[in-house]
Amino acid sequence: MDTALKVLKEISKHGFKAYIVGGFVRDFILGVDTNDIDICTDATPKDIKNIFNNVDLPNDSYSAVRLYIKRYTFDIMTFRKEISYYNNRKPQEVEYIKDLKEDLLRRDFTMNSICMDKDGIILDLLDAQKDIENRVIKAIGNPITKFMEDPLRILRAVRFYSTLDFELDEETKAGIIQTKKELSRLSYSRKKDELDKIFNSTNSKRGVNLIIELGLDKELELDFSKCYLDTDLIGIWATIDTSANYPFTKNEKHLISEIKEALKTDILSNINLYKYGLYISTIVGSIKGIDRSIIIKKFKELPIVSRKDIDISANQIMGILEIEPSKIINEIYEQLIKEILCGKLENNYEEISKYLINNYK
Repeated sequence: MDTALKVLKEISKHGFKAYIVGGFVRDFILGVDTNDIDICTDATPKDIKNIFNNVDLPNDSYSAVRLYIKRYTFDIMTFRKEISYYNNRKPQEVEYIKDLKEDLLRRDFTMNSICMDKDGIILDLLDAQKDIENRVIKAIGNPITKFMEDPLRILRAVRFYSTLDFELDEETKAGIIQTKKELSRLSYSRKKDELDKIFNSTNSKRGVNLIIELGLDKELELDFSKCYLDTDLIGIWATIDTSANYPFTKNEKHLISEIKEALKTDILSNINLYKYGLYISTIVGSIKGIDRSIIIKKFKELPIVSRKDIDISANQIMGILEIEPSKIINEIYEQLIKEILCGKLENNYEEISKYLINNYK
């Protein structure tokens, strides 16, 4: 916090108002440590650039100026009002203003409107502290208008419900139900970002239950009927039927596919432990209700965990069998792996050599 207050004081020295706003102040009141530090000010991005050297100016008038000091990153945004929205997500036009309260009125929930000044004094212009103390998520102004302006706020409400263990204000909940179809206008990338945060929460079950209760699962094109949450993020996504439009990386898609495939097998068999590796095996074991320690113990007892562990080289195989390099080498290795994992062949050069002579020569 000391670094953040120094930033506010530096901005104030140049004749501008500046406040820490939103998540950091909310979490400070809740006694939660966070590095989420947003600053609002009547200084323009160009003013901030003149005050600090190590800043990134935004490409458009909507984005925040990003300031880097030591290991901290501060997002600094000029007081503004949003005139119109593009595609129900991003403000198409903004107007810089000088009034803090008007700037706060454009924000999503009262709990995120609370501020702190350069002296560490809390400023609460919208009764945010009462809602924080009552652990209530309440939209600022008309909830329907808020969610129509930006449907991502619907998922943010679910995230806060999950991560902060807050309740939804009844009017805010009703507003979500009435506007949930607007979620279809969000990009799948934006939806996934928020869902990742919900799934990663220690209260993920609470968040998923709310998604189902409000009927958001249909709008999000998600089927939670086989969902398992007591695992890591990739494991969770592997147990949810999703639209193909969700943007997973190539590696994520591979892992999810492997987990789904492995779930259909006996994951405690040597062959499958070897094939899927420890990471996927522990996830699958968790979903199947197998204690992690059992998976780890079984994995450590494997005679080999990769082809490199086999006590014979490709050149040695070719020498013993008097053959040239060809795809048969891979086929031989695959057979050796099966024989060793099944306990039919000892993993030492002499025994493998005999096996090769008896079966391939």
